[in-house]
Amino acid sequence: MDQKKIGGFLKELRKEKQLTQEQLAEILGVTNRSISRWENGVNMPDFDLVIEIANTYNVSIEEILDGERKSEMIDKKTEQTLLKVADYESHEKQRFSRRVCGLFIAAIVAFILYAALNATGLDLKNGGEQIASFSLGIVGGTLLVGALYTSKYGEKIQKLKQRLLYKIGKSNRDTEQNNHEKSE
Repeated sequence: MDQKKIGGFLKELRKEKQLTQEQLAEILGVTNRSISRWENGVNMPDFDLVIEIANTYNVSIEEILDGERKSEMIDKKTEQTLLKVADYESHEKQRFSRRVCGLFIAAIVAFILYAALNATGLDLKNGGEQIASFSLGIVGGTLLVGALYTSKYGEKIQKLKQRLLYKIGKSNRDTEQNNHEKSE
């Protein structure tokens, strides 16, 4: 997958629609900086955004992933599979966000408890010291779990995307080869 090629294609499509980066960013609900990064090949949009971009420009997802127009459109079954993958990825992101939010709320509550104990001086008295230490332990543990969880989650999503894109590319190459062999 050539990010520079895809970025150039996205820029070409945007110009064909006579949209500025700001206008497209507003349509997609992202920043114009994100649009710029995509068009310069620095990074790629999330898969659910690729579907929105394809709909906005009236091109197939395959065309965007290949970075060029195709004479034949992607078959409906592949398109439906890609839509399901995007829905799954979106659901996973929401689930991940809720978990991370829960972790950080627990850390904030524990920190507030520690701060209250410290401010009142109760953290130095019998029992208060243990509660304060427990609260700090929760804060530290939550931050550690959050860091580990986010790094593993990011790796897992990246590997999933790479596998899917590889399978789609392989399937498309096989189809093109079969079509080429039939035409000869």
